[in-house]
Amino acid sequence: MTSPTITLANGVKMPQLGYGVFRMKEYNEAYEATLAALETGYRAIDTAAIYGNEEAVGQAIKDSGVAREELFITTKVWNDDQGYDTTLRAFDVSLQKLGLDYVDLYLTHWPKPQLVDTYKAIEHLYEQKLVRVPGVSNHHQHHLEQVLAVANVAPMVNQIECHPSLSQDALRAFCAEKNIAVTSWAPLGTGITFTHPIIKQLAAKYGKTPAQIVLRWHIELGNIAIPKSANRERMAENLHIFDFELGTDEIATITALNTFHRTGSDPDNFNF
Repeated sequence: MTSPTITLANGVKMPQLGYGVFRMKEYNEAYEATLAALETGYRAIDTAAIYGNEEAVGQAIKDSGVAREELFITTKVWNDDQGYDTTLRAFDVSLQKLGLDYVDLYLTHWPKPQLVDTYKAIEHLYEQKLVRVPGVSNHHQHHLEQVLAVANVAPMVNQIECHPSLSQDALRAFCAEKNIAVTSWAPLGTGITFTHPIIKQLAAKYGKTPAQIVLRWHIELGNIAIPKSANRERMAENLHIFDFELGTDEIATITALNTFHRTGSDPDNFNF
């Protein structure tokens, strides 16, 4: 089973369910997990320079035998490399480590003060056809507004922390208004949601796991989700969410679980 796609602002199709490799710094772990994900049916892989696993991901892509045009590969420029020239250099390093001719999506990892210059570099890479989709990550509305004020090509994706405990309603609405797709990192939250009576009730109703219910909620909202698991069975389970639909009232009920609880840092208050 593979994920359906959503069409981004420039017509590029992006799988709505991808695979994240955050915190897989050990080469063999990242390699085996990425290869297993590709064998399971994932076609979108999300990595980043700071994850330290671009080489392992690249080798797994090569060894998988999956045609490059079937894949959607995302990586990100780390904070220390932000700025115009340094972003271009960082991209070259990432591309070399991945062993690819281009990446599908390149993102600013966090909104540092140089976020406009960083995005202008990503725009340049897009114009050079080294990046198929320009985007950002962890950008609040005011960060996006800074970029939009000077961008020739608006960011097409904003990757943010999003899950039922942090549903990001206002930011998602702003992104929708600007035709910016939302990718949810930590899409399952901390797992606290899994024990909530509403999620458990829906899991029982549909014969699904709590994780599948939460991932389906993302799909129904129009989010892209990138769950991470090194377990093959869980990888397959996470993909198996396209054979049922939640009702409109059920989607609203899950969204109403929002408590503004973050598992990671606030983009307005981080020190890395």
